Amino acid sequence: MKNKILSSAVCRLLPLLRKAYPDAKCSLDFKTPLQLLVATILSAQCTDVRVNKVVGPLFQKYGNAEDFAQADRVELETMIQSTGFYHSKAKNIQESCKILCEKYGGGVPADLDSLLQLPGVGRKTANVVLGNAFGVIAGVVVDTHVSRLARRIGLSSEKTPEKIEKDLMQLFPKKSWVELSHLLIQLGRNSCKSQKPDCPNCPLKKFCPKTGVKIK
Repeated sequence: MKNKILSSAVCRLLPLLRKAYPDAKCSLDFKTPLQLLVATILSAQCTDVRVNKVVGPLFQKYGNAEDFAQADRVELETMIQSTGFYHSKAKNIQESCKILCEKYGGGVPADLDSLLQLPGVGRKTANVVLGNAFGVIAGVVVDTHVSRLARRIGLSSEKTPEKIEKDLMQLFPKKSWVELSHLLIQLGRNSCKSQKPDCPNCPLKKFCPKTGVKIK
C-alpha cells in the first residue's frame, strides 16, 4: 500500500508544482558556464540572493578563467567575503580555473567526471552547471531545500545528499531531473520552509505525509 501511495504522489507532484511555480528556474545570475560554476561554488552555505549581489562586480572584474586564475588572492577574497568561507572558496575558484586553463583551454567541461575533478566541485555543483549551462541531465541537484523536502514529502528516508539523489533519480524520469530540482527549491523557499512550513497553502497538501512536521 505504501508503494502505491508513493507512486500516486510522484505522478501528481510534478504537475502540481508546475502549476504552482511555472517560472521556476536556476536563481543564480550567470551568462556563461564559467560564471555559473563560480556562482555555484560561492553559493555553498550562502543564499542565492547574496551570491547574486556579489557576482555582478566580480564578473565585471574577472571575465574569464585566466583572470580568476591570476587574480590577487586577497583581492578576490575581499570581493567574495560576504558569501562566507571566503578563504576556501577563493582557493577553490582559483585552483579550478587554473585546471580549466591548463586542460580545457579556459572552458568548462560538459561532463560529470571532469567537473568532479575540480576543487570545490561536488555532485550538486556539477549537476547545477551541467543542467543549467549545458542542458545535460546527469542527476538531481540536492541542496538543503531538496534534502528537507524529499524526506518531508516521503520521497526518501535517506540523510545524505548522494543517497537522496539516488532515490529521486529512481522515482522520477530522467528528463524531469533538472526541472524537479528547480520546483522543489521553489517550494522550499515559498511554502515548505524549515521551521514554519505553510502546510495549508502548500500545493502538495493533499498527499504530503508531513514527515517530521509538528502539527499543532
